[in-house]
Amino acid sequence: MMYLDLFITFFKIGLFTIGGGYAMIPLIQQEVVAHGWLTLLELTDFIAVAESTPGPFAVNIATFVGMEMGGLPGALTTTTAVVLPSFIIILLIAKAFTNFQQNKWVQGALYGMRPVVIGLIASAVLLLMSSGFIGHEAKIHSVSDFFASLQYLEIIIFSIGVFVYFRYKLHPIKLILISAALGMLFFGVVPMFY
Repeated sequence: MMYLDLFITFFKIGLFTIGGGYAMIPLIQQEVVAHGWLTLLELTDFIAVAESTPGPFAVNIATFVGMEMGGLPGALTTTTAVVLPSFIIILLIAKAFTNFQQNKWVQGALYGMRPVVIGLIASAVLLLMSSGFIGHEAKIHSVSDFFASLQYLEIIIFSIGVFVYFRYKLHPIKLILISAALGMLFFGVVPMFY
């Protein structure tokens, strides 16, 4: 029964997500956390790993969640489920697209979807930022609670990363490796001395 739930959930995620991997993060969060398969913190960690590994983000995150929930059969189930809708749809579109490519209704639909895709990606960015910059156990009831719960070291690493990326055009892989090293240093090595 769990494998059927995994299949249906990730088939739905693959079917209703337009705009690529980042656009599916809000739907993945809603489904995976609602089913109790992962906590928001675990999902955020999985997202970071899925983004850091080679291959399409959607396949990586589906595989990681499936592996966590049901081992190798779970990983195969979720990966197949998230890819299958796109595979079916692209076959249908490839057959019909040349006939409808210049259709004003099709063009209008594509233009109409762009703002929503941008909004979904922005939502994913906000989700990742809030889970990375605010203490995981934080109970925020006031402005002072908010500032007390901020993870300033993570914000500093993020800010340096953004600056270095845009100023020096550092390759994302190098930036990820440097950030990982800083994370190991500040969150692994340094706390051992306190």
